[in-house]
Amino acid sequence: MIRLSIILLTLLTYHFTSAQDINLNSVASPLSIGEQIELESKVLEEKRTLNIYLPQGYSKDSLKLYPIIYLLDGSMDEDFIHIAGLVQFGSFSWINMIPESIVVGIGNVDRKRDFTFPTNNKKDKEDFPTTGSSEKFINFIESELQPFIEANYKASEVKTLIGQSLGGLLATEVLFKKPNLFDHYIIVSPSLWWDDESLLKFTPTNYSTEKSVYVAVGKEGKIMERLAKELHQKLEAEERKNTKLYYEFFEKQNHGDALHLAVYDAFEKIFKQEE
Repeated sequence: MIRLSIILLTLLTYHFTSAQDINLNSVASPLSIGEQIELESKVLEEKRTLNIYLPQGYSKDSLKLYPIIYLLDGSMDEDFIHIAGLVQFGSFSWINMIPESIVVGIGNVDRKRDFTFPTNNKKDKEDFPTTGSSEKFINFIESELQPFIEANYKASEVKTLIGQSLGGLLATEVLFKKPNLFDHYIIVSPSLWWDDESLLKFTPTNYSTEKSVYVAVGKEGKIMERLAKELHQKLEAEERKNTKLYYEFFEKQNHGDALHLAVYDAFEKIFKQEE
């Protein structure tokens, strides 16, 4: 027993010493998948953080242009990392699901303020005291964010917007009111209950360019599931020949985890058909 204890002590000492040697001889370097930008917004009267994923081999000196994917809730501790990972994976040559793309994650300051339009619902106002500035935020996207990205990055004309929950509400508002800001809309679990479902009563603005609209929802309760389905049905009833519509119900996912699978499915449906 004593001999066994000595052997174990010797092995542990060797392991600890070896680990120290490895740490002493190792060199750490930053792991980068892109850039983080602080953009001073005159429209919003504040600085906004942009997390930007750049494809491998991206070069400002290259003639190659990349589609831009704009991600709401794009902070580092929100959806940026895992959506950027999907974009990287989907653009691998042996996967070939989507073209190499730049991801612009828009970091949040106050999503309840930025993603909602004014409401007449008393409970909405109580739960969201800073609410009602989506028009200003959409103006920021149109007049500042998109021009900044197009001026500073190798951006093609193809633009995609991804929004989930309140972000899905905003993405739907953009689609209805300023549809030409984006070519593809990925709308997941949209909070269309906002303002007593008033957005679903809105008559969408006409557009002439081709669009792809993907709507998805998880097992999230009767209201969320009904509203996502009604959004798809509303778009379907318009019968626009220049719009490709997709709808998916993820029965095994909920409001917290539907986004990842939905975006993967959306990429496959939207971009595969463009090959």
